[in-house]
Amino acid sequence: MTTSSAREMPLGFLLSDAQRLIRNQFDAAAEAAGLGLTAGEARTLGHISKLEGRRQSVLAEYMNIDPMTLVSYLDRLEAAGLVERQPDPADRRAKIVRLTPKSEPVVRKIREVGRQVRDQATEGLDDDDVARFVAYLTRMIENLGGDSSKIGDCKTPRASATQRS
Repeated sequence: MTTSSAREMPLGFLLSDAQRLIRNQFDAAAEAAGLGLTAGEARTLGHISKLEGRRQSVLAEYMNIDPMTLVSYLDRLEAAGLVERQPDPADRRAKIVRLTPKSEPVVRKIREVGRQVRDQATEGLDDDDVARFVAYLTRMIENLGGDSSKIGDCKTPRASATQRS
């Protein structure tokens, strides 16, 4: 592929297809691992493990899902004993989400499944290739007005989410 033909590639479609395939592989691997969770529930647990003790509203925003969708995931996770919701001392209408000790082995398994899928997705790429790819994606995020300083750092949610927590 020439440089000029590469510039003509529909990047949005390529990125969307890659994301869809990664998510599908994760779903299949999570099912094969016997997690007993839907993809949304597994994703929710993964995010809670990085956003421990945050409000539900912050979690929904960070996950880019509707708050009511998050509530349905949390209802099932709470019924399974994997999470607990407590009133926020600063605003009793808001709920703080925390993992329970029972969730620890499940979260470890979710992370392992994530590593397996990442390794599959980057098969045939050496460490330098992966580093360049991450750098290119980071640059694209910055070019489009995103905040690359928070990539992969769920402990520091977006500014608008932080203001409400």
